Amino acid sequence: MKKKMVSGVMLLMSVTLGLAACGGGKKEESTSSNEDATKFARAVKNEEKAIDGGTLKVAIAADTQFPGVFDANFSSNALDTKIMSGAYESLIKYDDEGKLIDGGPADLEIDVDGKKAIIKLREDLKWSDGKAVTTEDVIFPYEIIGHKDYPGVRYGSKFESIVGMKEYHEGKAETISGIKAIDDRSVEISYIEMNPAIKLAGGVIWGTATPKRLFEGIAVKDMETSDPVRKNPVTLGAFKLDKFVNGESATFVANEHYYGGKPKLAKIVKTIVPTASVVESMKAKEYDTFVDMPADSYDTYKDLEGYQILGDVDNSYTYLGFKMGKWNAEQEGVAYDEKSKMANKNLRQAMGYAINTEAIADKFYHGLRSTSNSLIIPFFKSVHNPDQKGYSYDHKKAKKLLEDAGYKDTDDDGIREDPNGDKLVINFACRKNEEISQALADYMIQEWEKIGLKVELSGGRLMDSQAFYKKLQEDDPEIDVYNAAWVTGLDPAPTGLYGRNSEFNYTRFASEENDKLLKALESEKTFDDKERKKAFYAWQEYAKEEAFAIPTTNYYVIQPVNNRVKSYLLSNKEMDWSKVELTADKPK
Repeated sequence: MKKKMVSGVMLLMSVTLGLAACGGGKKEESTSSNEDATKFARAVKNEEKAIDGGTLKVAIAADTQFPGVFDANFSSNALDTKIMSGAYESLIKYDDEGKLIDGGPADLEIDVDGKKAIIKLREDLKWSDGKAVTTEDVIFPYEIIGHKDYPGVRYGSKFESIVGMKEYHEGKAETISGIKAIDDRSVEISYIEMNPAIKLAGGVIWGTATPKRLFEGIAVKDMETSDPVRKNPVTLGAFKLDKFVNGESATFVANEHYYGGKPKLAKIVKTIVPTASVVESMKAKEYDTFVDMPADSYDTYKDLEGYQILGDVDNSYTYLGFKMGKWNAEQEGVAYDEKSKMANKNLRQAMGYAINTEAIADKFYHGLRSTSNSLIIPFFKSVHNPDQKGYSYDHKKAKKLLEDAGYKDTDDDGIREDPNGDKLVINFACRKNEEISQALADYMIQEWEKIGLKVELSGGRLMDSQAFYKKLQEDDPEIDVYNAAWVTGLDPAPTGLYGRNSEFNYTRFASEENDKLLKALESEKTFDDKERKKAFYAWQEYAKEEAFAIPTTNYYVIQPVNNRVKSYLLSNKEMDWSKVELTADKPK
C-alpha cells in the first residue's frame, strides 16, 4: 500500500467506518450490501470432459516469501504448509469436523480404559521415493520433537502426556518407553492420562511420519537446515516436490507411488503473488486458483468472468495480543512479569473496548469476516459459547476502566500517565499483510488516543510478516501490543497457543488459574460431552476477563477457482488432490 499522511488516513477511516467522531462509542448499524459468506459453494461445478494430465497453476496471495521449511516437525509458517499441501498428507485421515477416520496411510485404534492408541500402517505404503514406510518412520517424529536439542516449537503438554516422554526429553532416557512397535506395521503409544483430543486431527496423535533413513548421521539440532527438510523432502501425498525457486515458487509432479492411485494432474505449480497485484493476475487469467485472496479487495474480483468463488467458515481469527513477559528457554516455559507495562488487566480491557470490531469486519472486509466474542471460535460449534459477550465498542467503559486503575491525565495534555504518574507510551506491532494494513493500524491508534492512550507503531512502521513473528518469538522489548492472527488447527483446546509451556504463547501470560482451566479441557473427564462443554465455557469466560489476548474478527476463507478446474473442494478436511482435473489446456 502506498504511504499516506496520517491525517488523510484518519479522515478516510472516519468516512469508511462511520465511527463516532469523539469516542462516543455507539454501535453503528450496517448499511452495506455485504456477502453472506456461509452461502458460498464449497465445491466447483464443472461437468465438462477432463483432459489428460495438465498443470494446475496456484497463486498464493502474500507479501512475503515462504521460508522453505518442508517438514511439519519444524515448519511453523502457514505459507510453507500451503506450498506443500498436496505433497504433505496426514498419517491418519480426518473428516469435516476434524475427527480421525480410517482409510488414509494409517488407521487408529483407541483404548480409553487402557490409556493406549495403536497406529496401524496400511499394507505396501510407500514414500514418494518408492521406499516402504516403516514403524520406525512413525516413531521417529516423536523422537525428534521430544529430543532435548529439538529447535522447533511443537513440544508441549500433549507430548508430555506420553509415558516416558518427559524422561526422554530431559535426557534421562535414550528411548521413549511409552512408544513401541508391536509388529512390522503397528505402533502402540501409552499415555499417562487420556485426552479427548486423541480423536481429533491436530490433537494428541502427531499428524505425520518422517523417513528416518534420510536423517541418519544428522543431529537433531541440525535437522531443520538439512537437505531432507530444505531441498529434497520425501512425502506421502499425491504429489512430490520437483523443484522450487527459493521463497517464490514450487513445482510438484505426480507421485507414482501414491497409495490412493495415480493422480489425474501431471503437475501443480504454486507461486507467491503480491497482494497488490493478485487481482490483476486474476483478470489476466494467469492462474487457476487463488489462495488467501484479500477480503478487503473483494469488490474488485467477485464478478470476474471465468471463475467460481468458493467460500466457507475458516478456523482462523485475528486478535490483539499483550506482551507480559518472556520465554524462559532453560525452563521451557513462560516467565510472566506481573510488573510489565501491559500487566494491568484494566488497561488491556480498555484497549479492547476502544475498537469497533463490527465496523472493521463490515466495512473493511465486505462482511467476509465476523466479529469475534471468544478465543474459542464458532468453527468449533460444540464448545464455542455463542452467548458470551465480547469486547463491544464502548469508549465510556474504556475510560472508566482506565480511571479506576489509576491511568490519569495528570498534566492536561490529553494523554494519560501510568498509575505511578510516569509517561506511558505503548508500542504497537503490526504486519503488512494486506492493502488496508496501514489504515487499520492507524485506525486502532486513533481510537486508543481518543481514550487517552499514546500508542505508536513499533519501529515506526509496519513489519514484514517473517520479521514480525520473529520479533514476537524473541520477545522484542519494543513490542507491548500486537495485532496478529492464528490458524487454530482442528483441536479446539488452546493449550498450544496460551499454555504456560507453549512457545506459541507469545503474550507470555501465565497463571495458576489458567493452568488449571486449560488442564481441565484435556482431562479424561471431558470425554463426556457435557463436561467438555462446561470446561470450555469456563476457560472462555476466564480468558475474556483476563484479556491477555482479545479476539477481534473471525475469518471466512474465500477462494476463486477457474472454470477449467474439476473436482476441487474447499473443505475443513484434507482435499483429495489425486482427484483434481482440468478440462482445458489453459485457464478460461
